[in-house]
Amino acid sequence: MIDMANEATNEATKSNIIRSDPEIQGGVPVFVGTRVPAKNLFDYLEAGDSLDDFLKSFPSVSKDQAVATLELAREALAPDKGKKVRSE
Repeated sequence: MIDMANEATNEATKSNIIRSDPEIQGGVPVFVGTRVPAKNLFDYLEAGDSLDDFLKSFPSVSKDQAVATLELAREALAPDKGKKVRSE
């Protein structure tokens, strides 16, 4: 059974962090309130740069947004035990 209230909360949280709009960067997912692609965060980390390096390079992205994005990615890849995972 899927917890619809939790799923709705997760969707609301995602929409407050990352947004995809055809009018902004051609629909590439960006941090809300910016034109910074979310992928840039992962590119920086993959290259060995720190979160602080990323935030210095993109001051329009808040630390809370960056951390929440990482948490969403972690949850999508390795959900906490006990939580129901929706499979499609």
